[in-house]
Amino acid sequence: MKCTFLSILLASLSMANAQQPQAVGPGGHSQRPPGGDRMNRSFFPPELVMRNQKAINLTPEQQSAIRSEMSQTSSRFNDLQWQLSAEEEALDSLVRGDVQDEKQILAQFDKLLLVEAELKRTQLSMLVRIKALLTPEQQQKLGELKKQGPSGDPEHRPPPRGEEP
Repeated sequence: MKCTFLSILLASLSMANAQQPQAVGPGGHSQRPPGGDRMNRSFFPPELVMRNQKAINLTPEQQSAIRSEMSQTSSRFNDLQWQLSAEEEALDSLVRGDVQDEKQILAQFDKLLLVEAELKRTQLSMLVRIKALLTPEQQQKLGELKKQGPSGDPEHRPPPRGEEP
């Protein structure tokens, strides 16, 4: 019974995570944006800023500061991804074991959640610092560019939810 419940819980968590939109974190690693869609609308992925440096008139000082933020965050981000993988592997071993120790499984799950929270916190912190480096005009322009989609062309924008292309 406990094994079945935990399997369902882990499967539903995996499905919920898979349905979240993907963003690319420092180092080019795919990562869900912290906070989902609402938070994603308020911040600008570093890739968007880099792709549109000229369009938003990014100064050399801003470029340098953003590169520095990304570099500092990248190392921490990679360490946390390694920790997360190790915690997931440990939890998987416990769940797949013949003997199910609920306390041990839940303790390991808590460890995994702590690392995941720190990973999301690190990513959000970087996004906040990058946004703080941009002027209101640059933020407005990036918001417009984000709505246009990856190509910057409004014709290639994904259809609104519930509409067919």
